[in-house]
Amino acid sequence: MKKLALAAAAVLALGGGAHAEGNLAANGTDLTLEINTIDLKFSQDVWELETGKYYQLDITSDGNEEIAVVAPELFRNSWIDQVVVNDLEVKSNGLYSVEFDDAGTFTISFVPIRPGEYEIYVPGYENRGLRGKFIVK
Repeated sequence: MKKLALAAAAVLALGGGAHAEGNLAANGTDLTLEINTIDLKFSQDVWELETGKYYQLDITSDGNEEIAVVAPELFRNSWIDQVVVNDLEVKSNGLYSVEFDDAGTFTISFVPIRPGEYEIYVPGYENRGLRGKFIVK
């Protein structure tokens, strides 16, 4: 028991714990993904993020085709604060995808909690240009 207490004290002394001060959401970073379903292009295909930072990702579709946008690994390895559509907020414990039946924007607010590389894509179109990657450090 004494060894466990000493190990815990050593970890704390070396700064091994996670520390955050203030309101993470007050200083969030805005990210944008615009989806062109005619030319099959994402406006951006690589994002570099940091664990423990608050992000607001606006995903916008042109509405020319019904699509789903999938990023299950990113969402599973992040704390999801909320999803906003037309000023209506959804609070959830998890997220797999968002789906567009028409033109519009989803805003997903989240904090990545685990480093890694995570894909975001439109199923069925991922090999034709509708694919991107989040690199979380």
